Amino acid sequence: MRPEARTLLIIDDDESFREVLARSLARRGFGVATAAGVAASLELCRRAPPEFILLDLNLAGQSGLNLIRPLLEIVPAARIVVLTGYASIQTAVGALKLGAAQYLPKPANVADIVKALLDDVIEIPEVPAEDRMTVQHLEWEYIQHTLGEHGGNIAATARALKMHRRTLQRKLAKKRPQMPA
Repeated sequence: MRPEARTLLIIDDDESFREVLARSLARRGFGVATAAGVAASLELCRRAPPEFILLDLNLAGQSGLNLIRPLLEIVPAARIVVLTGYASIQTAVGALKLGAAQYLPKPANVADIVKALLDDVIEIPEVPAEDRMTVQHLEWEYIQHTLGEHGGNIAATARALKMHRRTLQRKLAKKRPQMPA
């Protein structure tokens, strides 16, 4: 299947990433539109329904998963690929259950994205063993991300993680887990 004349909507709040990706996919024959947020993406879908949608999981602190159903209500035939820097089995399964066709962890190259957009097989790409994170490392990264979202406020972060404040403080006092060798 060739991507010529295929319409694609890229939804990502990171402007530089969104624009670089748009140029790369346009060079591969896609007609690309971009949106930074929920309202703009829904409006673009109403005006010019795309065949494909590349959706970032984290849209300015909001979950892109909440956008899958509204997008599919407007464009039921659209093939949605969720792209994320915070990959987890829970979000992958959630995205697929909501109607996404593929789920790609970042960093993903343009060839991987094109394959996910055009491939008819629903699969979650296998991460090479040397790149897999341990559960402890994933937890550490998620805690750090959530802590950053709450401006370093331990109490607010603990509430967001549904964790006791002292438990969070103990976890933060530990050294960052090492990646497997």
